Amino acid sequence: MQLGMIGLGRMGANMVRRIIHRGHECVVFNRSPKAVTDLVKENAVGAVSLSDLVSKLKKPRTVWLMVPAAAVDKTIADLVTYLEDGDIVVDGGHSYYIDDIRRSKELAANGIHYVDVGSRQA
Repeated sequence: MQLGMIGLGRMGANMVRRIIHRGHECVVFNRSPKAVTDLVKENAVGAVSLSDLVSKLKKPRTVWLMVPAAAVDKTIADLVTYLEDGDIVVDGGHSYYIDDIRRSKELAANGIHYVDVGSRQA
């Protein structure tokens, strides 16, 4: 399995470590280059930009977001220009479910699948 991970804070970085430990490939990107460099030392594949991350993934691509809920829309807007029909975006943050419904509809119009795996209590 291959997965792209955007957002390498405590949760994202530890998810990457577990994925790699289980023998899967993880392409990683973060606003902080140090977070990427640290995980490359642990066998992740580093990316210097969103376009670089997407280019290193095999089609259909799966990109997992572990960014704050307030940054999800901006991250998706920046990312979607590099994605294609059949690709998958997974939001692992704590987004409000109404936002997830909207995002799912917006991405579906481009043939991109959206999966919300975060949790948030109303």
